[in-house]
Amino acid sequence: MKKFMDKDFLLQTETAQKLYHEHAAKQPIIDYHCHLIPALVANDYQFKSLTEIWLGGDHYKWRAMRTNGIDEKYCTGKDTSDWEKFEKWAETVPYTMRNPLYHWTHLELRTGFGIEKLLSPKTAREIYEECTAKLQTPAYSARNLMRKYKVEVVCTTDDPIDSLEYHIQTKKDGFEIKMLPTWRPDKAMAVENPVNFRAYVEELSKVSGIGISSFDDMIQALRNRQDFFAAQGCKLSDHGIETFYAEDYTDAEIKAIFNKVYGGKELSETEILKFKSAMLVIFAEMDWEKAWTQQFHYGVIRNNNTRMFNKLGADTGFDSIGTFLPAKAMAKFFDKLDKQDKLTKTIIYNINSADNEMIATMIGNFQDGKVVGKIQFGSGWWFLDQKNGMEKQMNALSVLGLLSRFVGMLTDSRSFLSYPRHEYFRRTLCNLIGNDVENGLLPVEELDFLGKMVEGISYYNAKNFFKF
Repeated sequence: MKKFMDKDFLLQTETAQKLYHEHAAKQPIIDYHCHLIPALVANDYQFKSLTEIWLGGDHYKWRAMRTNGIDEKYCTGKDTSDWEKFEKWAETVPYTMRNPLYHWTHLELRTGFGIEKLLSPKTAREIYEECTAKLQTPAYSARNLMRKYKVEVVCTTDDPIDSLEYHIQTKKDGFEIKMLPTWRPDKAMAVENPVNFRAYVEELSKVSGIGISSFDDMIQALRNRQDFFAAQGCKLSDHGIETFYAEDYTDAEIKAIFNKVYGGKELSETEILKFKSAMLVIFAEMDWEKAWTQQFHYGVIRNNNTRMFNKLGADTGFDSIGTFLPAKAMAKFFDKLDKQDKLTKTIIYNINSADNEMIATMIGNFQDGKVVGKIQFGSGWWFLDQKNGMEKQMNALSVLGLLSRFVGMLTDSRSFLSYPRHEYFRRTLCNLIGNDVENGLLPVEELDFLGKMVEGISYYNAKNFFKF
C-alpha cells in the first residue's frame, strides 16, 4: 500500500517520478494570474497566525465548513478568535477526504512548514501553535514565503483606477521577485447599475485627470490609465465575464447608451449586451496595440444566495458553475478582431468542463503561425482547479491541440501558501505523461523530449510567451 503524500505523491509510475523529480520540480514559478494583495508584498507583511494566512478570505474552506455544519461565525465572524476558527477548520478537514482541500491542506503544511502530521481535532492545537510561531519569524514574511517557493514573477489583478503604489514601492525596494499589475477593467463595462457605473466613471475621471462627459472621454481616460499600467510593467489584461458578448452595434448606438446610463437611466437587456460587446472589442484592440495578453474567465453564476450576499458581500463562497452557450459569440468576437488583424495573444478559462472540447477546438481557429501557442486554453479554473479538472483540461487540449505548447498553471489565489498548487499541477502533468509512456502510448525513446516538454509546461512556455 502506497503511503499518503510521500515524495512520489500522485506519481503512479517510475517514468512519472523521473519526469517530476528530474524536470518539473526544479523549475521556478511564474504565477501569471493571482489575487495577492500588493500591500502585503510591499510591506513584507508578517502574518499573525495560521488562521490569518490560511482561512482569511478563503471561500473554498468556508464552503466546506458550512457544509459540515459549522456556524458562520467560525467562517467570517469578526468576534471569533483565530484559534476558534482554526479549530473548526481542523474539525472539518477529515470530512474533506476526496475533496481537493484535503490534498491542498496537507501539501501546504508539508511544503510550507515541514509538518507531516494529518490535521484533525487531535492534532489541531499542536499544528496551530507550531505554524503560528513560525509565521511570526522573519523567514515566514510575505516576501520570504515567495522566495521559499522559488517564485520568479507574480501578476496581481488590478482595477484601472488603482494607484499601483505598492507595485511601485516594491520595485523601488529592489525586491528581486517581479510583482506586476494586471489590467482588470470589468467595472468600466458594468452598466447594469447606473448609480454604480456613474460613480466608477467619476473615479476614473479623477485618477486620469480627464473630464468625462461622453463615451469618447471615457475611452480616452481608460487609455490614459492603460499607459500608466504599461509603465509599471503590465503585460496582461483579464476579464471576468459571465459569457462572451458579440452583439451587433453602431458607434452612434454605444454613445447614446453611454449618455443614457451615465444620466442615471436603466438600460434594456439589449442595450446592456450591446454596450458590453462594444467594450469587449475596444479593450481587445487596446491590448493588441500594447502587445498585451488578454485573459477571459467566463461562465460563473455569482452571488446566488441573496441573503448571504447582503450580509457578507461578494466573493464569500456563494458562486457556482453556470451553463451557457458561448461558442457562437466567442467565435464571432475573435473573428471580428482577427479580420482586422487585431487579435492579440489570448488565454480562455472556462469553469464548466462541458466546454473543454469546444474551447480546445476554438483556439485552433485563430492560431496564426507567427506566435507559438498564440491562443491558449487556460488551466483548470476555480471549481476545476483540482486533479480531475486538470486532467480533463489537459486531455482535451492534448487530443485537439498541442499540450506541449501550453503555458501551464497559476494560483488564482490571494494566499501566500497557495504556491503548492503549481506542484500539484506538475505532479498531475507528469503522472499523465508518465502513464502514457508506461502503457506504450508514448515512446520511451523520446523521454528526453518529454522531459523538456514538462519543463516547458511548468515554466519555460510561460516565460517565453509573456516575455516578463
